[in-house]
Amino acid sequence: MESVYTARYRGFESLPLRQLENVFVGSPSARARQPILSANMNKINLSDFSSTDTKIKYACAKQTIAISKDNPSELYPDFDFFAKLLDSPNSIFKWTAIQIIGYLSRVDKKKKVDKLLPRLIDFLNGGKMITANNTILCLSEIALNKPEYQDRIINELLKIENYDYETAECRNIALGKVILALGKFKGQIKNKKEVLNFLEKQTGNTRNATKKKAHELLGKLKK
Repeated sequence: MESVYTARYRGFESLPLRQLENVFVGSPSARARQPILSANMNKINLSDFSSTDTKIKYACAKQTIAISKDNPSELYPDFDFFAKLLDSPNSIFKWTAIQIIGYLSRVDKKKKVDKLLPRLIDFLNGGKMITANNTILCLSEIALNKPEYQDRIINELLKIENYDYETAECRNIALGKVILALGKFKGQIKNKKEVLNFLEKQTGNTRNATKKKAHELLGKLKK
């Protein structure tokens, strides 16, 4: 899976152990009540998100992302815990929650993800590239797992070309993530004029990696 982080955050597949943030989730009493997950998940304890040891809390975040991707049913009972992390002042925890919610949509029989969809979409236009990149991944997973939202999500992703991030280059990086996300829906988008127009425009993107992605996807859609 292509990393959704910039060079500053690379070197750790999902979350950077070296990123130091002294922000914890909840009070000590609340942390003590956090659930301990099942044995086949190596006894991950969600209270580790509140650990004072940076390596422990970010390793826990990395592991929960991996579990949500491979075995979302294991984490789904704790959906509300991750939904609350969307409000965390700790950006890494927020990014973790965004990714996990996307993967949990695969087993979301209670339609909890549906209620969060407007909020997730708002993250696309929050001015923060890394938050937007994680949200693009999340929304593409939701669109795969909940086809009734595909058109809406694709339309929202196309709007990113008009959003402002930290720099113009940050927007170009986000646009590259959009193109990768669109590639998951080749059958659905190959005759969508607005998507094809978007891709044609990105073939002139000033970022070579994004330009290349646009050319490659257009080539696949024309086969």
